[in-house]
Amino acid sequence: MSKDIGIDLGTANVLIHVKGKGVVLDEPSVVAIESDTKRVLAVGEDARRMVGRTPGNIVAIRPLRDGVIADFDITETMLKHFINRVGAKSWYSHPRVLICAPTNITSVEQKSIREAAEHSGAKDVFLEEEPKAAAIGAGMDIYEPSGNMVVDIGGGTTDVAVLSMGDIVTASSIKIAGDTFDVAIIKYIKTKYKLLIGERTAEDIKIAIGTVHPAGVVAELDIRGRDMVSGLPLTVTITSKEVQEALSDPVYSIVTAAKSVLERTPPELSADIIDRGVILTGGGALLNGLDELLSEELRVPVLIAEDPMHCVVKGTGMMLDNLDKVIKKKF
Repeated sequence: MSKDIGIDLGTANVLIHVKGKGVVLDEPSVVAIESDTKRVLAVGEDARRMVGRTPGNIVAIRPLRDGVIADFDITETMLKHFINRVGAKSWYSHPRVLICAPTNITSVEQKSIREAAEHSGAKDVFLEEEPKAAAIGAGMDIYEPSGNMVVDIGGGTTDVAVLSMGDIVTASSIKIAGDTFDVAIIKYIKTKYKLLIGERTAEDIKIAIGTVHPAGVVAELDIRGRDMVSGLPLTVTITSKEVQEALSDPVYSIVTAAKSVLERTPPELSADIIDRGVILTGGGALLNGLDELLSEELRVPVLIAEDPMHCVVKGTGMMLDNLDKVIKKKF
């Protein structure tokens, strides 16, 4: 009677796919708690609205950092809340859970993910590599003897992988992704304008006028923050060209990771990638000009997946349909 569920346990968002129902939950990975009593006040979107805006006794925590669990108890609380919300667990049954994780996490980190899911009510927990699920969710046929390359840019990690015959041939995972872009924008504005802004404002800038290519979007945006000199609120206008400057270092780290994976790829598979192109998935794929920049640097076609934010969780859904055949990594 138990349900199979797939979880994209992301640094920025948690997405859940229930077998037979599709994607039923897409919420920020944030939990708000009372610091004195440790009582949970809000989870997901309700908690995200509190980030940077809470009184002293309330803390909005992001329990996942760089694609792995940073706060075990809060992650367990969050997972339990989300699994209960989607109705996957009942008094007479517990779900089988397939969770996606970055390619290079340690056995200790794998164990903590498994235990958090088990404590949240899972019967069996399976772990799968994120780029494999992303490639399947993006519609790539990774089970053929031909090369497929995917670059999955999430909130905490960027996973680059070449897949063939249903498995990863070469891969790289770096802790540079959406959160790193936000930090780079915060630092740039602090240095240039002596203005302090929060994570949410940085993310709004990235989404509204962010670009990483010289021929990208041209726009400007008024932003508000605290003047470091006077300590008073201040509004400044920044341009997409400035955002491009701010993001140049982290973006080139992703380019370097993609190049290193291509350099280690067998020549026959490299030839396939020239024909098929590279697929971009994850929220970072939506960053303006990133596909053009990667295409120029890697000298292969680069395409953005349809609905890149949901590729990983869609991939877990497809794997759930063949759970007994597909999953090799049971812990």
